[in-house]
Amino acid sequence: MENHNTAFRPSLGLLDATMIVAGSMIGSGVFLVSAEIARNVGSAGWLTLMWVLGGIVTIIAAVSYGELSGMFPKAGGQYVYLREAYNPLVAFLFGWTQFSVIQTGTIAAVAVAFAKFSSYLIPAFSEEHILLDAGLVKISAAQIVAIISIILLTWINTRGIKSGKIIQTVFTLAKLLSLFGLIIFGFLLGAKQEVWNANWANAWEAVSLTQVDGQVTTTLLSGLALCGAIAISMKGSLFSSDAWNNITFIAAEIKNPQKNIGRALFLGTLLVTIVYVSANLMYLAVLPMHDIAFAAKDRVAVVAAEQIFGSSGSLVIAVMIMVSTFGCNNGLILSGARIYYTMAEDGLFFKKAAELNKDNVPANGLWIQCVWASLLCLTGKYNDLLVMVIFGVLIFYVITIAGIFVLRNKRPDIPRPYKAFGYPLLPMVYIVVASVLALLLLRFESGYALSGLLIIVIGFPLYYLAMKTQKTA
Repeated sequence: MENHNTAFRPSLGLLDATMIVAGSMIGSGVFLVSAEIARNVGSAGWLTLMWVLGGIVTIIAAVSYGELSGMFPKAGGQYVYLREAYNPLVAFLFGWTQFSVIQTGTIAAVAVAFAKFSSYLIPAFSEEHILLDAGLVKISAAQIVAIISIILLTWINTRGIKSGKIIQTVFTLAKLLSLFGLIIFGFLLGAKQEVWNANWANAWEAVSLTQVDGQVTTTLLSGLALCGAIAISMKGSLFSSDAWNNITFIAAEIKNPQKNIGRALFLGTLLVTIVYVSANLMYLAVLPMHDIAFAAKDRVAVVAAEQIFGSSGSLVIAVMIMVSTFGCNNGLILSGARIYYTMAEDGLFFKKAAELNKDNVPANGLWIQCVWASLLCLTGKYNDLLVMVIFGVLIFYVITIAGIFVLRNKRPDIPRPYKAFGYPLLPMVYIVVASVLALLLLRFESGYALSGLLIIVIGFPLYYLAMKTQKTA
């Protein structure tokens, strides 16, 4: 493809940037994750605390990234920060993990969630509707619908940043309004005083809940067992809030990026935290703890909506999740290709990914991302892949925020129009909390953590292969 332009076009304002932050964060997690958290910690106080802590930790990380985005307002965002603070190898390991699993795996998982819930409206789109059964390989209608949605959003984003911006803003505003509507109607129509009182009767008694043949077993938690339960629960709340860093990938297309990225990171993460905590308080007002913990297929929001709206509740939630996941994937698809663009410019990705089309977007990178995400949809292993890299994602967040300290020492003269709020205390708090959480995951979910680490390690030989190819080219 001919390289028509050599520069991105700044065309996104503060509202657009905030919508990308919030829209990329809100997928289907808030509708589902509370069930797992409730089973792990078992009480209203601890359930709420997991979401509050997840939000606080996310906001601290986001405002810390504001300093880095002000220093390096370039396409690729976090990849660039790691390259400048450390070296190209560390940056490549991040980019490789993003492409191989994190970004593309998230796109695949969100697309399949979109397809699953669209089957409420069109039953033929169901996962149970198998279109091809070749023994080891089974392809369902949901997977095909998911792939079609990825292709459609990729095509829209190849038409220019303004096309993606319109989709993002419209869908994010729609899901925020619908979520606030669900929360308000939940408190007005579905809340029961006796349910609320019962849920908060032993609010700070941490227990593990298990159900066998309809019988619920309660196990009191303390010491290391409680730490493990907190780690697994915060994994859920943190990664329901993940992808806020995607805004840094498109820094070159944001107006006044030195200021607006930091502002958007704060506003977007704060807004999503308020929504998530409010939604969980609504669940606690509408549903007994048992119904939250053991909701069918973890669909807590569906159970709550049926209490609020009656039999039409599941349809209401299905439409909300369709809107939410479609808008979420638009932000992920839009931003992801900018990492590969910068990697390609550094000679560490397919050369064609460094080209911009006539609409000033990296169309080749978008289509490469589309192909790999679509293949992950067909494997049916996207959720497993995402769980594997949770450990790695935390490590990269820790290394990136530690980069603030490195760069203040290494390059003190670089202009910092936006400085990390609460430096050095808050960035250090994040580093400690995320490191402890990563170690607890290594202890309690070692299989997944070590598998995620293996994916990162595979990047080492790939990096040296890419460097060797550069030298011989």
